[in-house]
Amino acid sequence: MQHRYERISIETARHRIVGVATLASDGYRSRLSDLLNAPERDFIALMDATVTTIGSDDAVAHHDFIAVHRQHVVFAVSLGTVEEPQGHGLVV
Repeated sequence: MQHRYERISIETARHRIVGVATLASDGYRSRLSDLLNAPERDFIALMDATVTTIGSDDAVAHHDFIAVHRQHVVFAVSLGTVEEPQGHGLVV
């Protein structure tokens, strides 16, 4: 299966998480909504992610990988397609 990488922004009740998700290049599971609604998956895997606390001046945390439980997502938006994250090679 061919993959593409999309930078997405997810907001939970307390945090904003921006990272790179792995999606199918076309067809089924190629959209952000497919990732959010996949019944067989409870977590959304993101690479090269930054986490900030909403409404706070807390420091930004960076993670090579983070998994976000779907139930915590308030909303998510696509920030566009990106090249494969450097040095990761992680396919989810």
